[in-house]
Amino acid sequence: MTKNKEYQQISDAEYEIMKIIWQYKRIKASDIIQNVDKDFNWNDRTIKTMLNRLLKKNVISYDKDGKSYIYYSLVNEEDYKSIESKTFIKKVFDGSLISMFSSFLKESDLSKKEIDDLKKLLEEKEDN
Repeated sequence: MTKNKEYQQISDAEYEIMKIIWQYKRIKASDIIQNVDKDFNWNDRTIKTMLNRLLKKNVISYDKDGKSYIYYSLVNEEDYKSIESKTFIKKVFDGSLISMFSSFLKESDLSKKEIDDLKKLLEEKEDN
């Protein structure tokens, strides 16, 4: 995350906005509105409300450019994913990575290539 800033949990809806901001790095509100998945059926006001919540949580900021606001993330995407992954594993699997993998493997039909890719990842991890 950002240095010297406490982590702020974001909602699933706010995460959808963050994915757009992370993708574009710096983006106007109007462009965020254009890029939101139409299946969400969010109106402009809903998206602007989420932007304001993200601002209050200190995970995004903005620069003013004339009448436009250019939003950018204060939170690194990979850091966010890492923290959320650890939180999920701790909450759902009592912190056990083995339990999580076992659960996912039991519920998933993996292709030969996916199994080979997993083996390769484990071998790389073992070598490090």
